[in-house]
Amino acid sequence: MNSDKQAINDSADSPSNAFPALGSDNLKIALADGNKQFSYAQLNRRIDRFAIGLLAGQNDLNEARVAFLLPASLDYVSTLFGIWRAGGIAIPLNIAAAEAEMDHYLNSAGVTQVIANEADQAPLRALCARLHIKLLSVEGVLNDNPGNLPRIDENRRAIIVFTSGTTNKPKGVVSTHKALRAQITTLLKAWAWNENDIIPLFLPLHHIHGIINILCCGLWAGATVHLFARFDIANITRQVAINTYTVFMAVPTIYVKLIQHLEGIEHADAQNICAGFKCMRLNVSGSAACPMKVFEQWQALTGQALLERYGMTEIGMALSNPYCGERRAGYVGLPLSGVTVQLFDENDQPITGENQAGEIRVKGDNVFLEYWGGLETTQESFIDGWFCSGDIAVVEKGYYRIMGRSSIDIIKSGGYKLSALEIENTLLNHENILEVAVIGVEDEVWGEVVTAFIVLKTGARLKYQDLKTWCDKRMSPYKTPRAIKIVDTLPRNAMGKVIKPDLQVLDGVWGQE
Repeated sequence: MNSDKQAINDSADSPSNAFPALGSDNLKIALADGNKQFSYAQLNRRIDRFAIGLLAGQNDLNEARVAFLLPASLDYVSTLFGIWRAGGIAIPLNIAAAEAEMDHYLNSAGVTQVIANEADQAPLRALCARLHIKLLSVEGVLNDNPGNLPRIDENRRAIIVFTSGTTNKPKGVVSTHKALRAQITTLLKAWAWNENDIIPLFLPLHHIHGIINILCCGLWAGATVHLFARFDIANITRQVAINTYTVFMAVPTIYVKLIQHLEGIEHADAQNICAGFKCMRLNVSGSAACPMKVFEQWQALTGQALLERYGMTEIGMALSNPYCGERRAGYVGLPLSGVTVQLFDENDQPITGENQAGEIRVKGDNVFLEYWGGLETTQESFIDGWFCSGDIAVVEKGYYRIMGRSSIDIIKSGGYKLSALEIENTLLNHENILEVAVIGVEDEVWGEVVTAFIVLKTGARLKYQDLKTWCDKRMSPYKTPRAIKIVDTLPRNAMGKVIKPDLQVLDGVWGQE
């Protein structure tokens, strides 16, 4: 690179070095936000206006941390990409976060500025004032004056995404521009993204699934992204029925809601929606394990074999069922191009054969740089250059199958290591069970005993002994729950994952041996 700065002018064709890349067809629609549409030229211009305004006369933000709380919108995209172009570190936050959570995010990351809509700023004012953080709006930042943008080295920090915090306090995962580039380009190839794709984006935009897998991949490919502030099932399925979308990505709970929706509407309307899904080139499920029952129901309704994949905030995506080839229910497929995956046993030895459970460890350009402000935690997460995921898997006939988190989904009972996810998949086949989560509860005799927290279908009842009898024909005795608790709902985070540490405090009705 011959220059330290890049001039910005009013031309829509103005080149940009900033990461990630956007589609090159300036006239093509990049975003649909409600009834408004924005071309790639319009989006690029607005991002530059935001970046120049954010710089406020500086040459470079030099990795200053800029947090933002915005729903899926033109403003969100302008802010995310604008921070990158100005040389800052983008920190997308949950717009529904509680004050204590927000305090943790802003404090731990050393945030200097927060961007939020004017209408949503009231709850933030006192906190930002106490922490001496500037509170701004997108409109207040946009600047129409010509300016210069810095050249961004790919090894600079680009983003901090906080982990879900289902097992401990959320950690700030720092990824570089190089890591994000690797994550995106790998998926563009693996899932055959192209400029003709149109995809709805309704997932929370403070997680990798929505940010990288949908938004950044879509815009890099030159596709069109339809933005929704929430999962608007009526509007989205209306668009599906008229064949608007080519790709659909969601978490398992969304597919469950869609199945329930299809079962509750007029047959002709359901057929049109199912036909719309059938015409798509790809349906993806991720962020949580997809129950085999849901996989099979979806395939029966739409003809789509859901593509399941495996990833984490720290690594983006690592494993995926093939775009072309067999997609196995209950499996997350094979290592993606450019990503090295290996299972290790409890003695840190690599597992070379199949059918032996081990921890997933990952190497590649996709892997994150560090936990912000957590040198010791970062070091503990790597062994000999391998990132230790904490997830347990097994390879069966070449495909990886996730057994669960080593800390909460692997139950050690009577000398056996049991997969909570496997037991959950079986229990979901019971005609009275709508949702279920399985954990191990400490026991003096067995070490841990299998315990199931169950949400029943409307009007259904279930006694423990009846469930035990049902399980006798479907799973080994040592996998059968020794206790159940009937609850109204399961605690879930924004991505639909069950927060298992919260299960034992739920009110409900116990049943046990």
